Amino acid sequence: MLTTDQKGAIAELAIVHAAIRFGVDVYRPLVEGGRYDLIFDVGARLLRVQCKWVPRQGDVLVLRCYSCRRAREGLRKRPYTAEEVDLIAAYAPDLDRCFLVPAERFDGRAQIQLRLAPSRNNQRLGITWAEDFAFEARMAALLGP
Repeated sequence: MLTTDQKGAIAELAIVHAAIRFGVDVYRPLVEGGRYDLIFDVGARLLRVQCKWVPRQGDVLVLRCYSCRRAREGLRKRPYTAEEVDLIAAYAPDLDRCFLVPAERFDGRAQIQLRLAPSRNNQRLGITWAEDFAFEARMAALLGP
């Protein structure tokens, strides 16, 4: 059984590996505890990236868009905002794949469900497809021609 710190380290390494394969320079903040884990140097921009381990629940990847820490009153959850983070990069260990979600998709949300296969009731509207956030496609779009 892996600890949350171990899961986070694995996710970070997988995301760094995926970014470097695209030729993206990856940097780390000097101090731990900030709102983002990595910085991607993409062309003329530096993007703040929060890394997440995303568990699979059936045909859905559950991406939690908040940090959580212990406080006197119990667990304190703090959602990520577009002012703090530009991207959430998610590593799905069951698929050994990474996904990249831009701030406009997670800003103000507690979680996003990335669907891997059609729902049993064939619902199409309102579905967030995991494939739409595939790391490779999103990174290629960020890097441009």
